[in-house]
Amino acid sequence: MILAAGLGTRLRPLTNTIPKPLLSVGGTPLIVWNVLLMKRHGFHEIVVNLHHLGPMIEQALGDGSKFGVRIMYSQEPVILGTGGGIKQAEHYFSGEPVLIMNGDTLVELDLGALWDFHHTRQAAATLVLREDSDAAQWGLVEVGANDQILRITGKGLPSPSPAIPRMFAGIHILHPRLLRQVPKGVPSSIIAPYVAAIEGGERVLGYDLQGYWSDIGTAERYTQAEKDTRAGLIRLADRQPLETHGPHD
Repeated sequence: MILAAGLGTRLRPLTNTIPKPLLSVGGTPLIVWNVLLMKRHGFHEIVVNLHHLGPMIEQALGDGSKFGVRIMYSQEPVILGTGGGIKQAEHYFSGEPVLIMNGDTLVELDLGALWDFHHTRQAAATLVLREDSDAAQWGLVEVGANDQILRITGKGLPSPSPAIPRMFAGIHILHPRLLRQVPKGVPSSIIAPYVAAIEGGERVLGYDLQGYWSDIGTAERYTQAEKDTRAGLIRLADRQPLETHGPHD
């Protein structure tokens, strides 16, 4: 699933007329980078949630066939946040674990290796984490032994031993059973069910991201991402522009 319903308020006025996931980096819309990243690592069925300027995203992506994937849409007349948005799309998951990414994040990550980690470790949820000196500002995630997440923004398990500070990179895999207590049609954050799962003794694990990451959250970071692509820090290799038709191999 790609979360693409947000308002992109920090990038106004750009996002007044263009939804943030369609902002171009290196000549390719952000959400297309992520569609093709998923495709490259074997994910061929993708749900995209829509709210702000949603028809523009749907028109740009279509049914996904031009990218070699199948894209379905979850409409949100009222914006539902990460928890409510994922809950709204739950019927697409068929009770199976789902990989979730933000439609406005630029990242280089082996999603297949992430999926294998989640499956092998039999996790209820796996959150992709980053080492960041400003982790507390983003929302501190504390990791203990065996990659177990102990606390998110101070909520979770008490721990007598030191924990490793990390920040959540907005990429995660969850089993739909964690959505049972999430109310449908009500705005909420996915962090609440993760904290509940941690407190309930579920295996909620952290997976460290070593590659490129930017959430394109401000005009400055958007400009930096353009510079980074020109410098080759994140490459458009194995990607295709929006105008290209036919499956990508």
